[in-house]
Amino acid sequence: MAVTDEAIEKIKGMIVSGELRPGDRLPREADLAERLGLSRNSLREAVKALSLIRVLDVRQGDGTYVTSLAPGLLLDALSFVVDFHRDDTVLEFLEVRRILEPSATALAAQRMTDSEVEGLRVVLAELGDDPSIDALVANDLEFHRRIASGSGNNVLCSLIDSLSGPTTRARIWRGLTQEGAVAKTREQHAAILEAIAARQPELARSWATVHVAGVEDWLRRAL
Repeated sequence: MAVTDEAIEKIKGMIVSGELRPGDRLPREADLAERLGLSRNSLREAVKALSLIRVLDVRQGDGTYVTSLAPGLLLDALSFVVDFHRDDTVLEFLEVRRILEPSATALAAQRMTDSEVEGLRVVLAELGDDPSIDALVANDLEFHRRIASGSGNNVLCSLIDSLSGPTTRARIWRGLTQEGAVAKTREQHAAILEAIAARQPELARSWATVHVAGVEDWLRRAL
């Protein structure tokens, strides 16, 4: 089990057992890490992951709290980690993305207006040097949404949009656990953008394939 997953399981165990209840504040990071036998870094990553799915609420200057969800909803949210690693359905969504998105990207290289290309460049530039995982994922979703829209094919765009939700948690998990994921995403987005700007559809198709296949390959190995 990956270190981050182990940390999540231990926090989950405290909540499921009733040791931590909705609304409770987590012990200080150093104390909790020592108590659970975790490094502070792995504990921090686990807290970040659980806050992204709103199981934990990180309040700057105040501490980290278990969200005040109904117990059933809380456990449903927590189970996503286990489901994610057991269920390979998300791989099928990624396979479809790998089939559709390169074609949409090739069309975008032919059909996007100059102003739309510049808009795509602005989206990429908005990502800072050290973005949070949720900022990275939001930027990633917007980048791909604009390309799908730029394909000029409303049916294709709608199909790709429908695939965004089921693959969002894979994007989050990759950002949290794969070393260099942020830099890799930024570099591949830049390559896709430049191919579109240069009006080179086949190059754009190739980079889009590499980009989506990279996430799919990582997930296959993770599962």
